[in-house]
Amino acid sequence: MYILKIIFWVSLFIIVYSYLGYGILLYFIVTCKRLFFGKNPRTTSVFQPPVALIISAYNEEDFIATKIRNTLELDYPENKLDIIFITDGSTDNTPDMVKAYNKFTVLHLPERKGKSAAMNRAILTVKQPIVIFSDANTLLNKDCIREIVKHYADPKVGGVAGEKKILSSTNLKAASAGEGLYWKYESFLKKLDSELYSVVGAAGELFSVRTELYEVLNEGTIIEDFVLSLRICLRGYVIKYEPNAFAMETGSDSMKDEQKRKVRISAGAFQAMGMLKELFNVFKYPVLSFQFISHRILRWTLCPICLVLVFILNLLIILYEGGLFYTSLFLIQGLFYLLSTIGWAFANRNIKIKTLYIPYYFLFMNISVFMGFNRFYKKQQTVLWEKANRRKLA
Repeated sequence: MYILKIIFWVSLFIIVYSYLGYGILLYFIVTCKRLFFGKNPRTTSVFQPPVALIISAYNEEDFIATKIRNTLELDYPENKLDIIFITDGSTDNTPDMVKAYNKFTVLHLPERKGKSAAMNRAILTVKQPIVIFSDANTLLNKDCIREIVKHYADPKVGGVAGEKKILSSTNLKAASAGEGLYWKYESFLKKLDSELYSVVGAAGELFSVRTELYEVLNEGTIIEDFVLSLRICLRGYVIKYEPNAFAMETGSDSMKDEQKRKVRISAGAFQAMGMLKELFNVFKYPVLSFQFISHRILRWTLCPICLVLVFILNLLIILYEGGLFYTSLFLIQGLFYLLSTIGWAFANRNIKIKTLYIPYYFLFMNISVFMGFNRFYKKQQTVLWEKANRRKLA
C-alpha cells in the first residue's frame, strides 16, 4: 500500500505540475530574472529587411478571396515583400484565383505530398533573408510582418512565433470555445517561455525563420512547424514570441473536426520526440530541455497515463484503507469526470455552458493523446492531413 501511495502522489504531482505548476514556476523564475537583470529590451519596428511570405493553400476556394484581400492589406514596404502561394494538390479553383493577381507568385503541382514537402519546395524560391509561413485559412493582422521582423535585429534570434487567435461569434460552439481557452493559456506560457529563453515550438498558422537556418524537412514530418523551430534552437538560436503578430481563424465546427486535428498533432508529437531526441539532454541544453520537457513532453506522454493511475490507485487506497481524505479526492475526481461527460453530451447538442468547457476539453485533449499514440504506433497517421471544417462567422 505504501508503494501505491507513492505512485499515486507522484502521478498527481506530474499532472498538476504539467498543467498548472509549470506556469506558476515559470512566472516565478521570470519575475526573479526581471528583478536581477531587468526586463528584456524592447525591440523597435525600424528594422525592415526584405521578407518572403509563404502561404500554404489546399482547396481553399471558399476562403481564398478573403485571404487575398487580407494579404494585400498587410502594412510592409511593397518592394521588400515577396508573397508566394503554394497550392500543391489543390483540385478546386484555388490556384487560378490566386494567379489572377500579379503581385503573387503561385507554385502549383498536381500531386499532393503534404505541407512539409510544399514548404521544402517553396523555400527554394526564396531570396530574402527572412521567411514567414502562414496558412490560407487564417487572417493576419495588418502590422504582423513589422512586428515579426523587428526581432531579427538581434542576431541570436533564429525564428519568431506569432500568436494564434480563435475568432468568436454569437453562435460559439463547444469546440471553438474549448480551443480558444486552451490557446489563451498557451499564449500566456509562450510569453513567459520567450522571456526566460525561447518559445518551445511554433504554431504553423504564423511563424518565421531566418532563411539560412531553414532545414529541409523529411516529407513525412507531421508537425513540421514544431520540428523546424526546435531544430533551429538546437543550433544555438532562440525562437521569440510576438503577441502583436497574430493569425486569426475560426474554431473547429464540431468536436469531431477538432478531434481530427488533435489526434493528428498527438501522433506528430510522438514522431517529433524521436526527431528531437537531443533535447532530452538536460546537461547540454539545460534551460531549453527544462522548457521542452515541462511544457510539452509531460503532456504528450506521462500526463494521460497519470490521469488513469490516479483514478485507479485512489480507488484501491479507499478499498484497502478507507479514510476521509482519499475518499474526498476520489469524489472530486468523480465530479470532474461527471462534468466532463455532461460537457460532452451538451457539446454534441451544441448547448452552450461555458463552465463545462474546461473539464471537457481537458479530458478530450488527453484522450486524443492515447488515440494519437495508437495511430503513430500503427503507422496510420499520414502526413496528408484531413481538412477539418471550420466554423463560419455570423
